[in-house]
Amino acid sequence: MPPLKGFSDNSFKTHDDFKDACVSLLRALKQYQSPGGARIRLPLVTGTHFDDIAAQLEGYARPLWAIGTLIHGDCLTAEDTEELVEPYVRGLANGTDPFHEEYWGEVVVRDQRMVEMEIISFALLAAPDSFYHSQAASTQENIKKWLYACNGKDFPVTNWLWFRVMTNLALVKVCGVPYTEVEQFMQADLEEMDQFDIGEGWSADGTWVEERRQADYYSGSFAIQFSQLLYVKFAADLDRPRCEKFKESARAFATSFWKYFDQNGAAIPFGRSLTYRFAFAGFWAAAAFTQVELPPPLNDWGVIKGLLLRHFRWWSKKEDIFNIDSTLTIGFLYPNMYMSEDYNSPQSPYWAMKSFVALALSKSHPFWNAKERPLPDVGKDVATVIKPPMQIVCHTGNHHYLLSSGQFCPWPLKATEAKYGKFAYSSHFGFSVPTGPILMQTAPDSTLALSKDEGDTWRVSWRPKRYQIRTAAFMREGEAVEEIPVLWSSWKPWKDVAVEVETSIIAPCKRWPDWYITTHTIRNEGDRAVHIDGVQGGFSTQGRCSERGGVLPAFSTDDFSVKADSEYQEGTIEEGTGCLILSDAGASGIRHLDSDESTVSEVEASALKPDANTNLVWQRSLIPTVNFKLNSFRKGSETMLANAVFAMARRQGMESRYSSVDTREKWTDVPILRHGSENSDEKEYIFI
Repeated sequence: MPPLKGFSDNSFKTHDDFKDACVSLLRALKQYQSPGGARIRLPLVTGTHFDDIAAQLEGYARPLWAIGTLIHGDCLTAEDTEELVEPYVRGLANGTDPFHEEYWGEVVVRDQRMVEMEIISFALLAAPDSFYHSQAASTQENIKKWLYACNGKDFPVTNWLWFRVMTNLALVKVCGVPYTEVEQFMQADLEEMDQFDIGEGWSADGTWVEERRQADYYSGSFAIQFSQLLYVKFAADLDRPRCEKFKESARAFATSFWKYFDQNGAAIPFGRSLTYRFAFAGFWAAAAFTQVELPPPLNDWGVIKGLLLRHFRWWSKKEDIFNIDSTLTIGFLYPNMYMSEDYNSPQSPYWAMKSFVALALSKSHPFWNAKERPLPDVGKDVATVIKPPMQIVCHTGNHHYLLSSGQFCPWPLKATEAKYGKFAYSSHFGFSVPTGPILMQTAPDSTLALSKDEGDTWRVSWRPKRYQIRTAAFMREGEAVEEIPVLWSSWKPWKDVAVEVETSIIAPCKRWPDWYITTHTIRNEGDRAVHIDGVQGGFSTQGRCSERGGVLPAFSTDDFSVKADSEYQEGTIEEGTGCLILSDAGASGIRHLDSDESTVSEVEASALKPDANTNLVWQRSLIPTVNFKLNSFRKGSETMLANAVFAMARRQGMESRYSSVDTREKWTDVPILRHGSENSDEKEYIFI
């Protein structure tokens, strides 16, 4: 797709750069604004579970994250205001007028209109003179009445509650509604959301219970932490104790959240609503806007500035996020409906505009004048446990990713098992979503897929029954010299067969930083034998040659690295129980380490070619896999197998760091795993 001038060619260094990118995104929408300004409808015929008027309201409301910010920060000239602001001010008047043809409609139960109310309320709070006080008295009454309708309605007990809190805050601070009139609604919602707290500044998206265990980007940048910071900014005079609490929450959250961002600015995609793209960095923009003081190593405006601007710089090189008319697509790095949610309208991606709220700070603010700092040093550890979301973030120097276990999203989202249930998620390789039931459509990267019907259908880990954080040890000469974090969980693939799987995901260690290990104990606790086919995948990666997009050639380990050290070899290696895929994306591989030979048979590694467009990053991908069978797996049987996953990312701007020689050395230096007994003839090994 063509680049967007002002965004794709932006260096993202200064306040002016950031404003230019913001304005370029807004201007691309102008051609689709309705005559009355209250609706924006992009020329794409895709539907949502809610009505199309609400979808067009999304188109109007979501740019208000930027419009309200630009006004608040006094960023616009008189000409800019007439071009960009006036249609939205007029649109608010018409959209809330029951007698206007562009009226948004009455608010009903669990209505998408309630979501967009928060953004409209932000515009009122950030720019009250433009959006409210300049309006006629009758229009002010319409705005007040339309927003007030969210009270008394049934709301999902999720981040949605923040939408009503912020709406009531705008009603009080801007529209003249007495605080005593809505205080009961606000406090009830805030107290309900207190139950979302899972420690260390993290919130689940709802209460963390057996039936629902989610802590994704809604817990931070997309909604909860972001809205908490807006509350700190606008509600300090109404609710100072809670604002102080939210500041502490932001400080605690920031100490781990920054680790989800790579040194090149990329964030680790995980969970739902990934079409919101650069909203990943919304927390950093809000932290700047609120001017909350963060703890070391984040107590430097230059560090926060770097986290925000590097993220935008990374996105600026991803031109396929745009349609031919320069509007954002539904997708991640390219248009992709397989990974979309049924609440993603063509206008939905503009939730990403919330990451521009840092423009509310003047050009003279220390944030914009600070020297940009690099990502803080992660220290000596290659793996950091983030306990609240049950994840381990891995910074190996060659790859940035997280390991995950224990989360469960019960909603009927598309590909929910892929968005929450995989073993690993990478800021470079992304992850894959299924397109159908057969193996190549399941696209089982970073997961274990099992079939009991000879491959007609496959099941992957989706709803762990139990989950824990455990430890393994790296042993040298019989002594433990490094503690390695482990995520353990148990899960059942089928309801009609009493098979249970216990999975341990062992984080990388200093000795083998480019590998993580999985072990699976599979038990048949039922009253009948079952035949099981199994496939475990490594990281899905670019599956085509960099020149002309041809098929990657096959070669052997002996032929590996015959090129000069400065060159990077492309191809696939499939040798017995190991498979390695080399492309311009880097190296992705998997090796079978161990299994119970009495029950596990036909172990073979191969490169799986999944359906096109299953991976969020690479349109044509390959997955290194280990395939096996459990034949006549009888009642009371138990078996074990262990695999090691390898990856080295060739990241943007750092491709020259990796040669074929270096990759070969790391690929052939395979981790050694021992379990059950510490007795071993090996000088170095991992004990679990």
